[in-house]
Amino acid sequence: MSHAIVIHETGDASSLRWEPHDPGEPGPGQVRVALRAAGVNFIDVYFRSGLYPRPVPFVAGLEGAGVVEAMGPSVEGLAVGDRVAWAAAPGSYAEAVNAHAGSLVKISEAVSFEVAAAVMLQGMTAHYLMNGCRTTAEGDVALVHAAAGGVGLLLIQLLKQAGATVIGTCGAAEKVELARKAGADHVIRYDELDFQAEVAAFTDGRGCDVVYDSVGQATFDGSLGCVRPRGLLALFGQSSGPVPPFDLQRLNAGGSQRCALRAVRSCGCASRAGRSRNDGQGDPASRLREGLLAAIDQDFEDAGLARTRECLGGAGEGKGFGNEGCNAHSALGQGVEGWSEGPAS
Repeated sequence: MSHAIVIHETGDASSLRWEPHDPGEPGPGQVRVALRAAGVNFIDVYFRSGLYPRPVPFVAGLEGAGVVEAMGPSVEGLAVGDRVAWAAAPGSYAEAVNAHAGSLVKISEAVSFEVAAAVMLQGMTAHYLMNGCRTTAEGDVALVHAAAGGVGLLLIQLLKQAGATVIGTCGAAEKVELARKAGADHVIRYDELDFQAEVAAFTDGRGCDVVYDSVGQATFDGSLGCVRPRGLLALFGQSSGPVPPFDLQRLNAGGSQRCALRAVRSCGCASRAGRSRNDGQGDPASRLREGLLAAIDQDFEDAGLARTRECLGGAGEGKGFGNEGCNAHSALGQGVEGWSEGPAS
């Protein structure tokens, strides 16, 4: 029988348990996929901790890549043996998962399972933020918080390719280097400096055309202060905690500023039908194949037990991590109660 990381009660990392789990036969419109890699994202910590409610027990994880091994009724466009990836199939911290066929993307041999698993959710998020929230124009100035995270590194690259000037923020010296390597024009250590004052100085007081904020509570007020009149603040995460309710008249006082809240399900790339739509900038998967985009991924099989435990357990709430691909057979269960090394099945 295959195994999965199952949560019987939400809480800290001790709630993650590696145990036998059979996803069953795929239902109508579904396929069963043998995972080769699972994506690790901050939203997984939200579900594990109970911040995002979900009935228990459940198998953790949403993102992954693998090979189709069985087909349910009424599935078209896929076949057993296809290499696929996805961003939103609940139960993806597993060796096998049943997923709706319409949510799967075929991947070529040129893209590894690990990279595919690492880039799906973050890639769609970055693509949507750049093309769905607003149209990025040459000469725009964009502020990207958590610039060395998974979305941040992809977003920097896409913004630079569109001709924007990019300011990034992060909280450690090694992260500054990652953001610069991705193309950021200016990087601010927000654990050392007042990022609002730094942005004002860098832009000669003009402010930013757009601010992308996945940090939430700790940065939201400063982010509003960085937006130019009639600019946009896109809030798409809350790694430091949720933003408290605030008076919308603050946007008027800032010069008709706009604030957008982003939801994963609003992304036009979420279904195969939606992916046929062209948003004007090219999808992340195509850019990866063409060598125009670098996915920053980390394979936990190489990273070792400590990193696996840290990320799967979400050690240090509020501590971000990049877009990472976890080998489904040998590393997924490390650091989880009940896990033991064994051959991949």
